Amino acid sequence: MRRGIVTTAVVASLALAATACGGSDDGGKASGPVTITWWDTSNATNEAPTYKALIKDFEKANPDVKVKYVNVPFDQAQNKFDTAAGASGAPDVIRAEVGWTPAFAKKSYLLPLDGTVALDEQDKFQPNLMKQAQYEGKTYGVPLLTDTLALVYNKELFEKAGISEAPKTWDELKKAAATIKDKTGVDGFFGSEKGYYLEPFLLGEGTDTVDAEAKKITVNSAKGQKAAETWLSLFNGKGLHKADVTADSYAHRQDAFVNGKVAMTIEGPWEITNFYKGTAFKDKNNLGVATVPAGSTGKAAAPTGGHNLSVYAGSDKAHQDAALQFVKWMTSAKTQEQIALKNSTLPTRSDAYTEKVTADPGLAGFQKVLSAAQPRPELPEYSSLWGPLDQELPKAASGKESLEAVLSSVEVQYGKLLPDGFSK
Repeated sequence: MRRGIVTTAVVASLALAATACGGSDDGGKASGPVTITWWDTSNATNEAPTYKALIKDFEKANPDVKVKYVNVPFDQAQNKFDTAAGASGAPDVIRAEVGWTPAFAKKSYLLPLDGTVALDEQDKFQPNLMKQAQYEGKTYGVPLLTDTLALVYNKELFEKAGISEAPKTWDELKKAAATIKDKTGVDGFFGSEKGYYLEPFLLGEGTDTVDAEAKKITVNSAKGQKAAETWLSLFNGKGLHKADVTADSYAHRQDAFVNGKVAMTIEGPWEITNFYKGTAFKDKNNLGVATVPAGSTGKAAAPTGGHNLSVYAGSDKAHQDAALQFVKWMTSAKTQEQIALKNSTLPTRSDAYTEKVTADPGLAGFQKVLSAAQPRPELPEYSSLWGPLDQELPKAASGKESLEAVLSSVEVQYGKLLPDGFSK
């Protein structure tokens, strides 16, 4: 799952354009096939070609439905759909990041899918992923693909350093990083300054940015502070790469890892394809994937991400029926297997993890760490909480501001983003 919070305002022309490409073009009255519009938010270069090919297969198998494919940049899609749905002109189907599903459902933009053909095989999907497709007891999406964060590492550099297994705690990681630096000359670990990558530290301390059930902001609690201190400590020490707070920090970190300039980082399966393009992983089996290190609670945990396919509630019945037919086909075991093999993304149903899929070391590795993935809370505003962290954490990572000041600032900003009733 690619991370990012949309902060740029969407101009009015987007709403007009969205209305024009919405699913109500023929009003459901056309004598020929029904044409539905699908907004796909996948990577236009690496992933979209697979979905375009699958649409052709779907149309052959379902001649009564045509699919108009639109690739919408991930960092624009949430606001664009929000604007389009508010103007009653949204696409019939959207690939929505799991955090968007409750937010759109709260506004009644999505069709409840319980009892529809889209959920005929609901029992095949992992329960924690179905939970992320629900809001107030109803299901508003079908999991298309999932992700989480893991410790990825270079097995060859580990072997050269005499390290036989991945570190299981952050202290072990620091020790391993120093050993790798001594033995190989390259840094052992390169961390991220982005908000989403703070999550394993928070979850490892038994907390999160917020406690949705108790309606409390917890990012600046004692546990939150402990998590942030551990995160910050991984930018300073032997074998620990200093914080990169430039605009291209993500690209710099990926380049260092895939080309063997650093032995470990925390990353998600959306980078598997790019890992294999680097010089360090020409041999795919050199890629190691392990559960993120545990916090002081002894528990290792990482956030669950991914994307659901959801149906627009504003479409007419003919378009909704066609959309449900499309969603069922796209989330079938056979289709998920094809997507995994082509795009190196993780399926959401166990019967899609075939021998062909698990033959990929990256996919097999991430499948094993899914047991440590923790579902996001059912909170429509949850995705918006990454923004303040992305803005403030680099200030602490670079030493420009104290961690205390940064967490206090984030806490204040959360108070403005969350609904009434949340307290510190």
